[in-house]
Amino acid sequence: MRPMAQVCMVMNLDKCIGCHTCSVTCKQTWTNRPGTEYVYFNNVETKPGLGYPARYEDQERWKGGWTLDRKGRLRLRAGSRLRKLLTIFYNPDLPTIEDFHDPFTYDYARLITAPPGTKSPSVSARSALTGRELNPRWGANWEDDLAGAPQRARSDPNIATMSERVLMDFESVFLFYLPRICEHCLNPSCVASCPSGALYKRSEDGIVLVDQDRCRGWRFCVSGCPYKKVYFNHRTGKAEKCTLCFPRIEAGLPTICSETCVGRLRYLGIVLYDADAVTAAAATPDPRDLYEAQLSVFLDPEDTAVQSAAEQAGIPHDWVVAARRSPVYALIARHKVALPLHPEFRTMPMVWYIPPLSPVADATAAAGYDAADPDAVFATIDALRIPLQYLANLFTAGDVAPVRDALRRLAVVRSVMRATQLGLEHRNDAAEELQMSTADVEDLFRLLAIARYEDRYVIPPAHAEDAGRLLAQHALSGCTLESEGAPGMGGKGPSTGGGPVSGRDLAGRLHLRLVAEPTGRDQ
Repeated sequence: MRPMAQVCMVMNLDKCIGCHTCSVTCKQTWTNRPGTEYVYFNNVETKPGLGYPARYEDQERWKGGWTLDRKGRLRLRAGSRLRKLLTIFYNPDLPTIEDFHDPFTYDYARLITAPPGTKSPSVSARSALTGRELNPRWGANWEDDLAGAPQRARSDPNIATMSERVLMDFESVFLFYLPRICEHCLNPSCVASCPSGALYKRSEDGIVLVDQDRCRGWRFCVSGCPYKKVYFNHRTGKAEKCTLCFPRIEAGLPTICSETCVGRLRYLGIVLYDADAVTAAAATPDPRDLYEAQLSVFLDPEDTAVQSAAEQAGIPHDWVVAARRSPVYALIARHKVALPLHPEFRTMPMVWYIPPLSPVADATAAAGYDAADPDAVFATIDALRIPLQYLANLFTAGDVAPVRDALRRLAVVRSVMRATQLGLEHRNDAAEELQMSTADVEDLFRLLAIARYEDRYVIPPAHAEDAGRLLAQHALSGCTLESEGAPGMGGKGPSTGGGPVSGRDLAGRLHLRLVAEPTGRDQ
């Protein structure tokens, strides 16, 4: 056993209202520079839909993630090193700007400079890349609230195996929102795809980053990522991706998308896992078994043997304590209501999702059942407007059973707590069938319904003794993507006035930039 710590995120899709606040704040923080006009480290997709970039989930087309060879060993779906060498100057599996979207703005100057007349002036869309006038036909969230359905939604790869059962007409339409960021995988295919070794996974917290100095712009990381969450900056010639707001994480603060989330649907915390078991779990032969295989990689932080092994491995004691309080571990491994996104890509993703249950009340009422009866709710879960098979194609490689169990647990919490708060009589048969105690139901209710800020985000800060190493390693005195002279913008780095910068000065700048700002915590 080789314990390691990983910062992990869980999103409750029942609470996402599709407001895109997370996308806006993330873009204003990280990708509001020339060369990143089309880039969204965080985006919110309407499902069913093509996603961003278009049909990114179709790995027969994009060759992302891992697959197994004839001997059952992991290999990149994009091919061997020889294939990469032969295609190093022309990558056939690379999405084009049309697949992401040609970013556009509007010619607002025309409103001001238009001569007097009887007609109100109008503005036209212009490409943010070329400045030419264009007629937009695709965008990062073109299908918001199923705009364009049924024509586009039928092309969703997750519907391919169930198109006969899903009718995209008004009476039977279903939709939900799927926020996406980089998965910061345990077995990242983007890291393995990079010829120059610019992508790396941090050993202290598992965050996957790009070394801008080493990046040579080969873009194999873009095609190698099955979630298409690595982007190419056409101005700097460098790869960029979600950093999980690591400067904030190191200061014990949540990511900017979590901090500004209107629905309070995101949870952040530490999980402990056995690094020696990752490869074997990712190589599980049957894709439907990958969910359980990844669960087996996680270590129980309440186990004294795990605690001892973690501290012997150099994981700080307060991180182990944080792992014991971690809301993400509770949702993923203890209550088993959170599921991974496309485990069949074999990257072992570390951003998990609680599947949506919202339409269950309407479905129950329409069927003539009492919504307060958990067994009655169970009877309608298979008939939800969001088909179980669709959710299974997203989260469990097509296996319906884990999705059904997760939704049944959520239904138990709803019905039991509703009956408790209203003083109604209710049976505990359903909870007992799922082996849920009263304490389990109340704990899950606390996490999903009334969790406070400090319950949703349990993030231990980086240790002071590691500050010098972290600052030197990641150049936090000046983000490499924030100024013209930084390495990420084609330069050699910001000027320090001709002399070295002390660790105390760097720590001071980090403190002023990240800690002194108001966080807007909700209580």
